Formats: sequence, C-alpha cells, structure tokens
Amino acid sequence: MNKIFLIILTFSFFLVSCSQFGENPSGDHLEKIKISPNYDIEKEIFKNRRENIIIQMNEKVSFWNMTKAFLFNSAETVPENRLPEVKPPNIEEFMQSTEGIKFIWFGHSTLLVNIKNIIVLIDPVFSNAASPVSFIVERFQPPVLELKDLPRIDYILISHDHYDHLDMETVTYFKEKDVKFIAPLGVTSHLKSWGIHESKLFEKDWWGKLEFEGINFICTPAQHFSGRLGTIKADKTLWASWVVKTESNSFYFNGDSGYDIHYKKIGDKYGPFDLAFIDSGQYNERWREVHNMPEEAAQAVQDLKAKAMVPIHWGMFSLALHDWFEPVEESEKYAKKYGIKLITPKLGQLVSTESQNVFEKWWKVLIDK
Repeated sequence: MNKIFLIILTFSFFLVSCSQFGENPSGDHLEKIKISPNYDIEKEIFKNRRENIIIQMNEKVSFWNMTKAFLFNSAETVPENRLPEVKPPNIEEFMQSTEGIKFIWFGHSTLLVNIKNIIVLIDPVFSNAASPVSFIVERFQPPVLELKDLPRIDYILISHDHYDHLDMETVTYFKEKDVKFIAPLGVTSHLKSWGIHESKLFEKDWWGKLEFEGINFICTPAQHFSGRLGTIKADKTLWASWVVKTESNSFYFNGDSGYDIHYKKIGDKYGPFDLAFIDSGQYNERWREVHNMPEEAAQAVQDLKAKAMVPIHWGMFSLALHDWFEPVEESEKYAKKYGIKLITPKLGQLVSTESQNVFEKWWKVLIDK
C-alpha cells in the first residue's frame, strides 16, 4: 500500500509540475508571432537587441561555481524577522476615485494599481513559492491580502513568464472573473493551457499598444530572457516592460531587465513618468545582463525621466546572493547621489500621488536587530 501511495504521490507531483510549466506557442499562434522583428526565425527564439548577451552571460556563470556560492553564502538572504506590513491594506481608500495614481506593493514585483479608477494587478504572485513546487524559493511571509480579499480587478498585466512574475495558482483564480490579461507575445499560450478563455487574452510586441477605457498599455523593450523549464525550450515567449498612460498620468513598470539603451528610448518617447517601478533586486555582477545593478537602476530612472523611483523585485523572495535588505540600501544611496525621489512603502502600505505620503526607513530597524 505504501508503494502504491508513493507512486500516486510521485505521479501527482509530476502532473502538477507539468501544469506549472505551461505551454509554449504552437500552430497558428506560433506562426503569428514569428513575424516579430524580435523573433529569430533560424533559432526559433525571441532575442534581445544585443543578441549574444545570454550566451556571454552563461559563459561567465558556471553552474557548479554558482551552486557552491549559494551553498556557502554567508549573506542574510532571508530576513530573520517578519517584514513590517500594513495588514490588511486600506482597500476602501484605495478604491476611492482618484485623478492620480494609487498603488499597494505586495513584495517583489506584485503591485495593485488604481489609475483613473481602473484597477490593474501587475505580475501577481500569491503562491507560497516562486517555483513549480511549494518548497523552493518560498516567500518570506504570507501576502498582506489573500486572493479572495482583493477588490475587483479590471486588468492583469504580465511582464514575462518566469515563476516570480507569472504564477499559475494566481492566474487560475481569475479564470471565471471578468478580467482581461495583457502580456508580451507568446505568454498567453501558458494562460490558455491553464484554462483562461481566449477572449480575455491580449498580447503585444515591443512598442505595440492596447487602449481600454482611456488607458494605454504600451509594451516596451526589456533586456532579459524567458522560459519555465530553465534552459530547456527557453526564450519561446517574449519578455517586456510596460508603460501605462492616461491623458494626465503615467507609470513605467520594469518587469526584469538589464541596463541598456531601451530606457532612454522609452523615456524620450513616453516620459516623463509619475512613477517608475524599477527592477532593483536579485542582482549579481555575473548576471548583470538580465538585471539592473543598483547604480544602473538609478540611471534607468533618470533615462526614463521619472519623477519618482519605486524599487521592486526585492522584499519577498531570495533569488540572489546579496543580503535581503541590500537592494533598498543601495537604492537609497544612489537616489541620494543623483537627487532621485525614492518611494519605499511597507508591504501593504497605500501610496497616492495625490497625497503627502510618509515613508519610514522600516528596513533599518531589522538590520539593527
């Protein structure tokens, strides 16, 4: 009986993992995305502007050396104490009419945004882990709101298909909800495989634009990679950043990206921005091609002509070798150096561009401990 149970358990685990992998584009969908100038027909993958940077990065990053670095890392990559939070967030105030932008940060890259009274949920990850299984890359602490307690969501915006940005459990919760999903080319193939109806799915290439209810969602470049199976079948879907713009307000969402000329191009074309949510954590010199180093994040904000910087991609999952608090410490240092307005809310804290917000240096108390 124990053997049978073990076989069933193993088979179930395999099936769950397979579902988590999603499905890459195929058939007519694949034929449509092949016409993208960002798709390499010969290699059958999407590409960055600098086409060989991933190969160059992989040449620098030895699997065994990185494994050893993680195993014998002395940094405090996971906080010893729970991060301070506003729980539950003030959703009633968040939902009140606004002429500006309101947002709540859930940690890492998950954001809830009210812009022109339209509610946008960005890169939502509410699962226990940013991986296909629940015991690897676990979150520091539970979300400040459960999925069932979220307000109505009008749009879900996705930057790319990595597990810390595209979460199957969260996506499937919205299967029967009246919500539209917006993503870069190819990513909707995963969502379809998880049961999301095609009528709810919208995808764009870099510089492509969607307009709903007076809001423009503009898919903009990033320097990264994609895939839910590591190096197997990688880069079959596009990665992107996003500009969200109304007549009077706009913000930029970085997703994941290394530093390149795209920031300035985006700033020149669509800036200035009220807010720039910038990839500012889980970095390493050895993979700077795909994640901003701290000073590069600050430079990106200047390139974008953003009025304020909100560091994201930190504060919930440990994916790099640095201390968990290093990203915000470095953001603070370079914001001061370059005269950048820095916004550092607690998890769950309501931020509004129409209000005088108070931001404590809450992480420093934990460092002192």
